[in-house]
Amino acid sequence: MPAASVRAAAAAVTFLTRVPLGRKVALDGADVARGALLFPLVGAGVGALSGAVAVIAHPRLPALVAAGVALAVAAVLTGGMHVDALADTFDALGASTRERALEIMRDSRVGAFGVTALILDLLVKAAAIAALLERGGALPALVAAGTLSRAASPALAMALPYPRAEGRPGAVLSGRVGRPAALCAAAVAVGVAALAAGTTGLAMAASVACTAACLGLLYHRWLSGATGDCLGAATEIGETVALVVAAALA
Repeated sequence: MPAASVRAAAAAVTFLTRVPLGRKVALDGADVARGALLFPLVGAGVGALSGAVAVIAHPRLPALVAAGVALAVAAVLTGGMHVDALADTFDALGASTRERALEIMRDSRVGAFGVTALILDLLVKAAAIAALLERGGALPALVAAGTLSRAASPALAMALPYPRAEGRPGAVLSGRVGRPAALCAAAVAVGVAALAAGTTGLAMAASVACTAACLGLLYHRWLSGATGDCLGAATEIGETVALVVAAALA
């Protein structure tokens, strides 16, 4: 049986990406929760790969096209899990009751609110990356955005309960992530962002922290907790906000 730390690392990579590290070992929600402090490192890796693709493609392609290619690579690597969560969460915003919102989040179909959110999110993100490619700093910004955004879900999972009646069995992170893991994840994310992007990375960290706090208040008022879709949406929105801040400061 692999050591708990190895299982946690494998679970973090397997949960956030399509890299099949956990195929030979049965991993569960407890392993993912233990691996939450490593989420920022996985996010940094995703950001580094997509950033490298953008930088390599940019001399041969227009900046916006190179940014689109980089986003496509990231979507393939992560299985599009966070954009899917964003669409589900925004579809649920159109519900008239809390119970109906939770039902909509479980519906695999995407409605008008979800499609609109996806389009706007990807447009803004691609435009921000394109601006960074033209002004310089795309790679470090993508690393910083990737690491900071992945620290949002452990923090929210620690702060908010799972809102559905069946409780923990339907949740991977909610109710499982402890304060030490969430704080460590945040510290790792800020450290990596500062090393990658300097003072811009610190400004990006502040923007992601504010975004996560605002979403946490919204989730608490709206659903009295956070589902997995809520956590994924926070990651996606946080990454986009961070890239917009980086583009503004470039």
